[in-house]
Amino acid sequence: MLKGVQMKKALAPLLLLLLLLLRILSSGQTESAITVGWPSAEKPSLKLTFSKFQKSGMVDGQGIFVCDVVAQNVLDQAMPRSVFTVFISDKDGIRIGRARLQLPQIGPYQTEKAQLQFSAAGIPAGVTLLAGKTIPLNVVSTPPGANLKVDGEDAGVTPKVVDFTVGTHTLEFSKAGYATGNTPLDVGADELPGGSVSFELGGLSKDTIELRDGTVLLADVISMSLSTITVRVEGKELKYDRNQVKKLLLVERIVENHPAVAPSPSAKP
Repeated sequence: MLKGVQMKKALAPLLLLLLLLLRILSSGQTESAITVGWPSAEKPSLKLTFSKFQKSGMVDGQGIFVCDVVAQNVLDQAMPRSVFTVFISDKDGIRIGRARLQLPQIGPYQTEKAQLQFSAAGIPAGVTLLAGKTIPLNVVSTPPGANLKVDGEDAGVTPKVVDFTVGTHTLEFSKAGYATGNTPLDVGADELPGGSVSFELGGLSKDTIELRDGTVLLADVISMSLSTITVRVEGKELKYDRNQVKKLLLVERIVENHPAVAPSPSAKP
């Protein structure tokens, strides 16, 4: 009898450790997949199944979660490309995060797969969907190959077809050797797909000096040697060690060549 009690006492710490490991492994993910019907559970056109939310990291005190999404078209006609705002809630129904889910066109009775990533201040347990009409527009720049941001988020390199929701957006263009530019874009509900938006980047009037500490200067490079670079910033000359400079981008300058003026002959006495 005494031996059995001693064995239970010896196993108790191991059992506690096992329970702790199981809790750690189960934390940050839902217990089962979630299936949501859209536009309603009673008469769905799409059935979206969200797999277990897997926690992949932490940023600023919030968990980063990912999950796979399977979208099934239950109709006999194709579903056009669509974008959903996904609201994530905890087990008490409190909203703790949001994400954007973009789906391609889905054929009749076909399925498509996508992945969702979001940050949340808690453990996700449920989702709700908000659909928005999107209109594809071709965004081009002069010159092409500019980095494009839409509403502050990276959207690729121009030319680029972007699915815009109805409303006002901000486009930002950046390319080495050109001044960063931005423009507002109003997308109306009656906008036709297949249109285009164009933007011309302006050239820089100053040289660009990127230092190794991350500092970027717009200045006039006056001189360079094997050891130093001299620049002029707002009328002040500054010298930098060559090892401080990570990248140097010089703008093209037009130098006017004035014809030499011959000295006037001296008057003869």
